[in-house]
Amino acid sequence: MHIAVAATPAVALPTLDWLVASAHDLDLIITRPDRPAGRGRSLRESQVGFWADAHEIRCIKPSKSDELAQPLKIIDLVVTIGYGVILPRGILSIPRHGFINLHFSLLPAWRGAAPVQCAILHGDPNIGLTVFALDEGMDTGPIYLQKAVPNEPHENSGECLERMALLGPELLRDSIDLIEKGFSPVRQGEMGVSYAPKITKEDARIRWDGDVIGIDRHIRAFTPEPGAWTTWRGEPLRVVRARPYLSDDRLHRGEIAIKNGNVLVGCGTGDAIVLEEVTPSGKKTMSAKSWSNGARAIPGESFV
Repeated sequence: MHIAVAATPAVALPTLDWLVASAHDLDLIITRPDRPAGRGRSLRESQVGFWADAHEIRCIKPSKSDELAQPLKIIDLVVTIGYGVILPRGILSIPRHGFINLHFSLLPAWRGAAPVQCAILHGDPNIGLTVFALDEGMDTGPIYLQKAVPNEPHENSGECLERMALLGPELLRDSIDLIEKGFSPVRQGEMGVSYAPKITKEDARIRWDGDVIGIDRHIRAFTPEPGAWTTWRGEPLRVVRARPYLSDDRLHRGEIAIKNGNVLVGCGTGDAIVLEEVTPSGKKTMSAKSWSNGARAIPGESFV
């Protein structure tokens, strides 16, 4: 089968590695146009674009969906993974077998841009992967296959995505086999629909008036991107890794305390969370203990 992949993030790389070694022909990579990045704001291509260059596979970066019409005429199937563009019906119908998407949730739960983050944030017992046929809606197409995986209690969203990305090739392989056999995907049900919109920086701000379990989920959900953060003496500080603190100690929300070498922060319910790694403004990630030694917090000081 002649296959194209439309993708942008690194979670697509295990699938690309599988496809290039498979019996299928990976003829085309489609990714987002290069974007400004870093302090110099120089243009940088996506990680999928880098992969295509390294493997000498044709790569296009359309700024408009109609630019796909001609290249897709020789393609049997397009696999999309985090491409980030809703395509019109006229484009979706060009490949012989249309488009399929590898989505990181158990649809119809968490349709949208941030399914893993939302699953962690809400404490779902399982996270999962779904391969479905793209239609004009937001992750509403009929389903070929799904796989549930446990929501690991200490895993952040980046670690979870890396783990699930490694499961993607097997699910896609089996889905492509079904397509070649003429299997018709199953329409999504109406029960359990939820949405995972694109995350903003403000969404990732830690609200210390929450309970310790919710704050732990919040930090893990928004790590590494966009980064869970708070304010310390008027400057942003990212919390990279933390864990709930089991103790009878009671702190005010946002209050910082040092106990037995642990950097504690009070939550809204009076209990505390332990900071393990942080990234101060303009500095590299460091242990919370190293940060506290340099910050020299005055007793009673708080994050805002």
